[in-house]
Amino acid sequence: MKAYHSESAESIAARNKSRVENCTRAIVQRFERGDLPTALAPVFIRRKADVPCRKWSWRNQLLTALAGYDDARTYLQWKETGRHVKAGEHAFYILEPCRYTVKEKDGDTGEEKDVSILRGFKAGARFGYEQTDGEALPEREAEARFIDGLPLVSVAFSWGLRVGTFNGESGRSQGWFRHDGDRGVAIALGVENLSTWAHELVHAADLRNGKLVTKAERQELSNEVVAELGGATLLRCIGYESEADLGGCFEYVKHYCERNDGKVDRVCMQLLDRVCEAVALILDTAETLANAPAAQVGAA
Repeated sequence: MKAYHSESAESIAARNKSRVENCTRAIVQRFERGDLPTALAPVFIRRKADVPCRKWSWRNQLLTALAGYDDARTYLQWKETGRHVKAGEHAFYILEPCRYTVKEKDGDTGEEKDVSILRGFKAGARFGYEQTDGEALPEREAEARFIDGLPLVSVAFSWGLRVGTFNGESGRSQGWFRHDGDRGVAIALGVENLSTWAHELVHAADLRNGKLVTKAERQELSNEVVAELGGATLLRCIGYESEADLGGCFEYVKHYCERNDGKVDRVCMQLLDRVCEAVALILDTAETLANAPAAQVGAA
């Protein structure tokens, strides 16, 4: 009879640690190669889909995109949809939070309540749609069709932005985003360049999200990294691959990081959620405008 040997806790922990490190490294490597915006695009194209992974964190949605999928679930979740994982397929891994519950006493009432504490992360196995067979899932490409006609200028106008131009030949800036109480909010472009337009529009989205840093140390670094990476991601989402200027995006971000003694990979990982939230706001607003009655859009 073959002896059964259970795996030790140390072995399980070591394997999980390795998988978590691999997940993080996958994101960093894509940015170092200059194609993180390309990897992020599928996250937004299907951001409205009624699938489990759209409720995951931005990092886990990115890990799904990096694995080559726009819909991923556990083995049992696929089974519930009438699909099954094909023989020979191997899972990819996302980061699942490990939480534990503690009792804390309310300072005002004295009552005890349960509080959830994040202890760390473990690697969770997932399978992509293409790794499964079975019942067809309806309307998988509906969100992609919307992207083809995204009205980005309408987004700016709906936010009350004034959009203008200036002669950018003699100045160092190709565009700027201004916001103050007296003169309102405006974008001005000094070049006919979609990457500059997207960069400034992401600044506006960052402000509306309450994340744009106005009075803080190293504000230039965080604001500019979010705008440049977000702008490139946005253009990639709507099909302007060459205009996204992925190589220029990386060099621009690298320049700001070096000026502020920051490591490119670390800075981008810290700001990833903020980048994704800004891009999502622009796309969500554009979709709302596209579905609104004509009179309502004109009023906006």
